[in-house]
Amino acid sequence: MGNYRVLLGMGGVPPHDRPAAYAWERRLHWVMVGVALLALPAFYLDVTQQSEMLSGLSRGLNAFILLAFCIEFLWMASLTCQRYLYIAYNWLDLFIIFSAALSLFGVGSKWIPLVRLLRLAYVSLVLARALGAIRNLLSPHAVPYMLGLGVVTLALAGAGFYWLEPTVHSYGDGLWLAFVTGSTVGYGDIVPTTTASRIFAAVMVLIGLAILSVVTAKIAAFFIGEDEKRLRNEMHQDIKALHEEVQKLRADIAMLVQKRAE
Repeated sequence: MGNYRVLLGMGGVPPHDRPAAYAWERRLHWVMVGVALLALPAFYLDVTQQSEMLSGLSRGLNAFILLAFCIEFLWMASLTCQRYLYIAYNWLDLFIIFSAALSLFGVGSKWIPLVRLLRLAYVSLVLARALGAIRNLLSPHAVPYMLGLGVVTLALAGAGFYWLEPTVHSYGDGLWLAFVTGSTVGYGDIVPTTTASRIFAAVMVLIGLAILSVVTAKIAAFFIGEDEKRLRNEMHQDIKALHEEVQKLRADIAMLVQKRAE
């Protein structure tokens, strides 16, 4: 698993490094997750281009992400004693910084398709960085956290649909549309009608499928794990009983040998 993360450029601090580097990596963990996830609204606002104000907000978010990744990378590189190894382990951060800079400053009408492609690649890489950072949520005991993440996502998506979809006239309707979209039920009583809300709905489908799949898998793994624990406990008891019988047989054999010698 460690070699796999290194190949993806998310290796973190190399082994046998300074304790301060590991401490700061833990402190910045969730901060960088939050910064990375800002790439989603930034990309969305840039693609929809609803107004100059929203486009400026998108550029501001991209600039903040670029600055945060630069500061985090330089700070962590300065803390590690294996600096070149840290750079090799975390090449994805450098690629994100490079792509973010190009997408932010690569203006010009003839370069718009290339800039859009770079921004899409940049968002994908940032999300890969974020998913790698939240791998702890996939632990066997992370079901409550995943459910909490689903509730927060649903609440934010309800507000997003209320803002983007003209046929949604209340936050409750937006919440309902977010639920039927994220759960892929799709009753059809309320549907996205604008380009912006349709793109938002597509993102919600992907997020909803991911969360529901992980939660379902973890619940199934929980019950399967309980059966495995019971089987391991029974096996342990059988081995313990067998060990006691062997010890008793050894004692009996030793006693017989002693009697024969006498």
